[in-house]
Parts: sequence; structure tokens; C-alpha cells
Amino acid sequence: MRKYWHVLQIGIQNTLSYRVNFLFRSLFGLIPLTAVLSVWKTIYSQGGGAIAGYTLSQMISYYLVVTLVDMLTAVAEDDWQIAADIKDGRISQFLLKPIDYLGYRLTLFAAGRVMYAAMAVAPVCVFILLQREHFVFPSDAATWLAFGLSVAMTALLQFFVSYTLALLAFWLQEVSSFIFIVYAFEYLAGGHLFPLDILPSWSSRLLMMTPFPYQLYFPVNVFLGRATGAELATGLGIQAMWVLLAWGMARAMWRRGIRHYEAVGG
Repeated sequence: MRKYWHVLQIGIQNTLSYRVNFLFRSLFGLIPLTAVLSVWKTIYSQGGGAIAGYTLSQMISYYLVVTLVDMLTAVAEDDWQIAADIKDGRISQFLLKPIDYLGYRLTLFAAGRVMYAAMAVAPVCVFILLQREHFVFPSDAATWLAFGLSVAMTALLQFFVSYTLALLAFWLQEVSSFIFIVYAFEYLAGGHLFPLDILPSWSSRLLMMTPFPYQLYFPVNVFLGRATGAELATGLGIQAMWVLLAWGMARAMWRRGIRHYEAVGG
């Protein structure tokens, strides 16, 4: 494991050069969030009451927690870098060294998330502080623990899905179309735009059978206390199942891709 610790340190040092970019990205990311919160405040001021079981405070908290979870788990450019390593033949070096490429990329992903979170935590926390009258915190330590576990699995699921998509570069010259399609669907079906509860019950149940809600929507619901008891345990179990399936798919794609891989020169 010592070599992966060194990879983590190198990854943090490399991403330090982008710390100002991370800070400005988080700052400008709060602009559309402000617009979304203003829209929902206007909707609630007109209708009052609750929408799909969400009070105004819960709805605002939903989008604030979405920002937090996205900050901790979103894949930045890892998929593009993996695809470029394959197309440019740089993975050849990993085939000759005692290092697992999946572990290597996962360590770099963790380094990137650590640095981005370190740069983004200040503006995001200030924004949450300004919205503190509407922010709903978990009521007990068990919810915090379940939320932390769910966020960790969300990060793994996000990474394994992106890693698997990037491995299509073994067979295709350009994988960007597949990545954009999956990301666009994940943005809609994962709960970025709105809570999936506000959809018709049949469609939300259908979406919960896919991995997309467990990439964002489910951990946010855990934080808000809307998933408790048996529902929480079942959700964590399903999320763990999707993580294992995504990991297995990533491993299988790598094994098949390596048999197809050719590197010339260099």
C-alpha cells in the first residue's frame, strides 16, 4: 500500500497547482444555486404548504446538500485522462510494474476530491451559513454515520462508472459521446435538477431500480432524514450492490480491453 500513499501525495501536489481554479469553480457554482433557491422560494410563497412532502426548509436543504455531496464525490477529468492514457499508449508502463491501474486512478481521484473539497469548503459553508434559517441538520449521530457511509459509496460508484466508460477507449477512437450521454442522464435521474420524489410515483420507483439515484439523490435523502429504518438499510444495501457491480464491470472491461490493447513504438 506504500506506493499508493506516494501516488496520493503526488496527486495532491499536482492538483495544488489548480487550487485557485477550484476556488473560483466553487464560487461561480453558487450562482446557479442561488437562482434555483430563489425560484423555489417564489413557488412556496405562492402556494404555501409542502410539495411532495418537502417543506421550504427541506427543499432548500436538499439543494445545499446536493452541492456538498457533489463537491465530495463528482468525477472531474478522470475519465478523459484514462481514455487519453489508453489512446496514447501510456498504460503500457502499468502493465510492466507491480501497480494496479484501477487502484492508481482511484488514488488520484481521491487526491483530486480532497483538494477540491479543501478549496470549496469555505465558500460553500459561508453560503450555507447565510441560508442557516432554512438548513435542516440530521437529528442524531446514526444519521450522520449513515450519510458518511452513503457518500463514500457514492464516490466509489461515480468513479467506477466513469472508469468503465473511459475503458471504451480500448475499442473506440472517441468515447466522449458515451460519456456525455450517461452524464446527461445521470444529471436528470440522479436528482441534480430536482428531488425525484416530485415525479409520479411509478417513475420514481422505476428510477430507484437504476444506479443513478444512488450517485446523488439517496445520500441527500439520508442527510435530510427522509430515508430511515428499513428503508435506509435497504437503500444502503442496494447502493453497496451497485458499487460492487460497477467494480466488477470495471474489472471485466479492463481484462477484456488489455487483451485487445496494442502499443506500437515508444
